[in-house]
Amino acid sequence: MLFRSLLLIGDFLVQNSFPMREWHVKHMEKTIIKFVTGLSVDASVWEKRQNKRYGTLNNVCKQIGYDIKHGVTTEQVIMLLQKIRNDSSFSNLQKNVDSMERLNELDKHFLPLKEQISYAIGDSVPI
Repeated sequence: MLFRSLLLIGDFLVQNSFPMREWHVKHMEKTIIKFVTGLSVDASVWEKRQNKRYGTLNNVCKQIGYDIKHGVTTEQVIMLLQKIRNDSSFSNLQKNVDSMERLNELDKHFLPLKEQISYAIGDSVPI
């Protein structure tokens, strides 16, 4: 397993700390879009039950947190939230009031993380 996470560049071995980073970025994007979109009006009983069980803000934040542990950056999460809010390709979500409320909930959860990171970086500058 260790050999799978090592890359040979030139004469040096470099550890690939996050071998599935791209997968986790895509998973994070799908999770956020699915949460913000919500259930369709004609959702089946199974879909409603699954959404009640796994589609809560807490579970979505846990999934995104897992993706962050495996290589997704908080900046990528915040950039996706901003893209959903501003990009014309997400106009159907922007028109939906419920979707924007769910997007605001995610913003409230992840914006404090960005502020903590910026404070940590700002505090490390020597005087």
